[in-house]
Amino acid sequence: MSWLSRLFGSGEGGGGPATAVTEYEGFRITPDPIPADGQFRLAAHIERDVNGEIKQHHLIRADLLRDRTAAEEAAVFKAKQMIDQMGVRLFD
Repeated sequence: MSWLSRLFGSGEGGGGPATAVTEYEGFRITPDPIPADGQFRLAAHIERDVNGEIKQHHLIRADLLRDRTAAEEAAVFKAKQMIDQMGVRLFD
């Protein structure tokens, strides 16, 4: 049943307290590391208002880090990389 709670978000979120939103180039990045076998998988939500509509992308990477804070920092870094490379095409 635990996979169902992870799938539908049983209130655990990414397994810890809410993190701060980072503003970057008009995008909002919210790191959301996913607990995995005692570590944290890099994940983040990327949002931007495009022509009055909020577009979202959920970034999930295979990278695992032992520390939640390090996973959050790495997720923001990866999200910024994607934004630099793709811009609004990220939402296509």
